[in-house]
Amino acid sequence: MNELVQYYRCPEGLVQMATREPLSEANGYFRVGKETCYGRLFGASPLASPDGVLRDVATEIVNEQGTTYLPFDLSEVAANLRCEVYAQDWRAGALKTAISKMYYFVRPLLPVGVRKYLQRFHLRGWERLPFPSWPVDHTLDNVFEQLLLMVLRSQNLNQIPFIWFWPDGASSCAMMTHDVETTSGRDFCPTLMDIDEAFNIRSSFQVVPEERYEVTPEFLESIRARGFEVVIHDLNHDGHLYGNRGEFLQRAAKVNAYGRKYGAQGFRAGVLYRKQLWYDALSFEYDMSVPSVAHLDPQRGGCCTVMPYFVGSILELPVTTTQDYTLFNVLNDYSIDLWKEQIALVMEKYGLINFIVHPDYIGSRRERRLYEELLGYLVTLRSERGVWVAKPGEVNRWWRQRAEMKLVEGPQGWEIEGEGRERARIAFASEVEGRLVFDVQNANSPMHSYL
Repeated sequence: MNELVQYYRCPEGLVQMATREPLSEANGYFRVGKETCYGRLFGASPLASPDGVLRDVATEIVNEQGTTYLPFDLSEVAANLRCEVYAQDWRAGALKTAISKMYYFVRPLLPVGVRKYLQRFHLRGWERLPFPSWPVDHTLDNVFEQLLLMVLRSQNLNQIPFIWFWPDGASSCAMMTHDVETTSGRDFCPTLMDIDEAFNIRSSFQVVPEERYEVTPEFLESIRARGFEVVIHDLNHDGHLYGNRGEFLQRAAKVNAYGRKYGAQGFRAGVLYRKQLWYDALSFEYDMSVPSVAHLDPQRGGCCTVMPYFVGSILELPVTTTQDYTLFNVLNDYSIDLWKEQIALVMEKYGLINFIVHPDYIGSRRERRLYEELLGYLVTLRSERGVWVAKPGEVNRWWRQRAEMKLVEGPQGWEIEGEGRERARIAFASEVEGRLVFDVQNANSPMHSYL
């Protein structure tokens, strides 16, 4: 099954694609239209840096007898972007490793003002990074749209049916998640649940199992009893989970044990450090550690998509909005304007709007007011724009069901088979005046996507 079929869940027989070979030996950067990609190329060597004038291979995509031939391997490019193969190792070199260990050793003793200064110094120049795109990157989503439009043309089809991304025809999905980092953050959780409940929103709480604070069965039950979710947040949040493979495997075994003990299906690494090629050691159904674009995170990179995706058996739910701490203390922005801009960009691709708001950082009146303003905006999107506001576990269950569904053509037309089909909707992709248009049957609100 090719990547386009997996992404859209459309009938395999309608999407005939192949790769032109041989491909270059080395990976590098090139463009598909306006989108920067990373992988190997047919007939040329890609560039080693995204800074130069990149070769646009969109004109090299050809159609022969109904099959669309690509000058690159789409599965390879998708994996390279999602798993950040293009990004440099965030701890390359002994000096960076030593500095990182020193910082996280003294971090608990540093005043917030000092931490802000050090973080701004470390992140200097972030606004000049050419790739991924700030403030939301949906490179892969745009490439898939371009290729689907090409398939429509090459197959001379009026439309291609597919299984819509979200249940009940929702226009997008939004999740609220809370990383609990300190004792004061843990103690603020009941108040934070009160705030969320006031807007009829349920969220997840990412709990650090060791060293940071005491995690009692009563605390965990207080979260679940009110309809919220518990997720494992690192092991001890010291910044060294992915320091080296041997240490990671030891820590992963402990993390997995805490997952079973706490009944948690999801995981998020501290500080959004990650190494997706090591996910095979984690025994969780989903992870929430990968930003769409990570310009303002200690580990640069980004998965370049606003849609969930599988890394082996683990479903990645990408972080698609700026964290509250970063917004307030790095950008010095005390408004929800950036969040609203990011929401709009994610919704352009009907993606996952994934927030991280810490109970540790919104206890004061100003921050709390902004958070309540954000929740009010999500409520408006839910009622007026058909956004599905869900917990991570619910998104995980839906995306896994959708991945197993199939579209079959019956006497009455296209039908969906598979568990959860009663909530699934059939959508149709077609071309109107040279643009790709999506129409969703029986959706909560009218939806169209234009390329």
